[in-house]
Amino acid sequence: MVQQRNLAVCVILSLVTFGIYGIYWFVCIHNDTKTVAGDTTDVSAGVAFLLTLVTCGIYGIYWIYKRGKFIEQAYKNRGLQSSDNSVIYLILAIVGLSIVAYILIQLELNKLAEMG
Repeated sequence: MVQQRNLAVCVILSLVTFGIYGIYWFVCIHNDTKTVAGDTTDVSAGVAFLLTLVTCGIYGIYWIYKRGKFIEQAYKNRGLQSSDNSVIYLILAIVGLSIVAYILIQLELNKLAEMG
C-alpha cells in the first residue's frame, strides 16, 4: 500500500538535512511508483540511487521520466484517464528542478493512495 506524504514536510526535511531526507524520499517515490504501477521488472531503489550517483545524475533524469510513465500506467490499470506528465518531469530535471518533479510525482502518488 502506498502511503500519503506531506509535501511541505518532505521539502523542508530535504532542505534542513542537506539532502539526506531527499535520498529517503527518492527511495520512497521509487518503491511507491513501482507498487502503484504493478511493475516487478524495474531495478531496486538502491540500484537506481547508485546509478544516479555513478552517472553524475544522468540516470536520475531518466529515472524521473520513468516515474511519470509508471504513474500513467497506474492510472490506466485503474481504468482512469490520465495525462502523461513524464516529459514535464524530464524537462524539470534537465533544468535542475528535480525537487519540483519530486513534488509533482508525490502529488500524483498521494492521489493514487487516496483512491486505494
